[in-house]
Amino acid sequence: MTGQTSQLNDVRADDVVVGVDGSSSSTAALRWAAHQARITGGRLLAVMAWEVPVFYGWAPAYPYEDLPATAGKVLGETVREALGVGAPDVPVLESVVAGHPAQVLIEASGRAALLVVGSHGHGTFTGGLLGSVSQRCVHHAHCPVVVVRDKD
Repeated sequence: MTGQTSQLNDVRADDVVVGVDGSSSSTAALRWAAHQARITGGRLLAVMAWEVPVFYGWAPAYPYEDLPATAGKVLGETVREALGVGAPDVPVLESVVAGHPAQVLIEASGRAALLVVGSHGHGTFTGGLLGSVSQRCVHHAHCPVVVVRDKD
């Protein structure tokens, strides 16, 4: 595994990009994506995007002082949980990027072979109301998209 980067400039045409948010569905997506990268001989690029929460009116300062570091920690822990502590048998890059998760993943999909995202299990109607990341990626990605549902 390589260290975390803050940009997606090194995405290659054979890379499998996977969105990670620390949820069980993104862990399942990470495992699926690693298996696919192993089969195709590509690298696995695990991406976590972060945004500063929007407050309306007067609000106290956000309690997390270093959002990129926190996102990086969650990303690293999720990768270790999904793929194990030792060196996986597929090259893994971790990338923490500032921005809306769907937009970051859609941008990365422009240079990747495959985009993999987790599903939180929302039905069609609820998913439409929430504007989920997986739904936006399915509709706007520049490469094939796989949505992995957690078994729970």
